[in-house]
Order: sequence, then C-alpha cells, then structure tokens
Amino acid sequence: MRARLLLAVCLAAGTTLGAFNPLTPQLADAFEKKIVAVQANADLAAKAPRPTQFSEAETNSYLKFKSGPLLPTGLAEPEITLHGEGRVAGRALVDLDVVRQKQGSGGWFDPTSYMTGKLPVSAVGRIVTADGKGRFELERADISGIPVPKSLLAQMVNYFTRTAANPAGSSIDDTFELPADIRRIDVATGRFTVVQ
Repeated sequence: MRARLLLAVCLAAGTTLGAFNPLTPQLADAFEKKIVAVQANADLAAKAPRPTQFSEAETNSYLKFKSGPLLPTGLAEPEITLHGEGRVAGRALVDLDVVRQKQGSGGWFDPTSYMTGKLPVSAVGRIVTADGKGRFELERADISGIPVPKSLLAQMVNYFTRTAANPAGSSIDDTFELPADIRRIDVATGRFTVVQ
C-alpha cells in the first residue's frame, strides 16, 4: 500500500507526448529503480536534503509499460506533462460507464448520465507541496476536449481513489500527506524532483 501511495504521489507531480520524448521499457525500469531508492531513503536518518529527479519520459514510460496492474478498473492509458513552476497536465482514457455504475449515479442532474463509454479526460493544474504535505489546485478539466466543471472531475477522483484502506475515496481538494518522508516535490519543465 505504501508503494502504491508513493507511486500515486510521484505520478501526480508529473498529455500527449511528442516524438522528441520516446517511451521505452528501459526508461520505465529507471523510474521503478528511483521509486525503490526513494522508499529506501525514507528509512535513513539523513540530515541533508536528498533529491531524486524523475523525467517526464521516465514517468510516462512507467505508466505505459508497468502501471497496468496498479491502475483501477475504468482507467487506462494515463500520461503526464510537466510544464514547470508546479504546473502539470494529466490525461487518461476513462470508462465513464464504470464510474457511473459504481457510484450509483445517473439521475437527471448528474452530468455523467449524458456521457457514455471510454473517453479521454484531461486536467491541468498546479501541485503545491511543502513540509511533507501536498495539494492539487485544478485550473481546468475536459472530456474529449469539452470543458467540464470541477465537480465532474471530483466525482472521478473520488471513485478512482477508493481502496480497502480508504473506502470513501478522496476529494480533489484534499491536502494529502506525502509518503516516504518526502518534504516537497519540485516540478520543472519535463521533470520533477522529490526532496526527502
């Protein structure tokens, strides 16, 4: 569970990639090794900050080649773009039918009742972290390029964050504890750095 939370935080700190950023299994392996190193660093009593840098290509390679078993049902093909100054964009293929059925929604006033099937969902925002805590500040979200309200994205976040340890899921506005003794995450263009 701790590894899954660490992975989720690292991925949250990280849309479509161009040809200049090829995805490879080797880059996926590099990402995975860094995650293991970050977990190992959490057990050390170091006094100086310990930074570990992840590239956008490593992150998206991991998402493409190794994240399958960790993804919840209804979520596929995730990608992250790191814009810098804390700004990130994420995109995934979401099965809206699964989200709606599992949440028991679908009434007249529920926007998901008017969308069906697997559609690309994108969000852009800022990751703000300090003192071992983090939060996501949403700037905009869309489904198939059509802007959607924050409440609709919040419904999806709540669904996809439900686990045995957290059956109620999380809110998009929640402040969260960073795992593995991470103090902050610095997002730059094309890379992010975890500082322990």
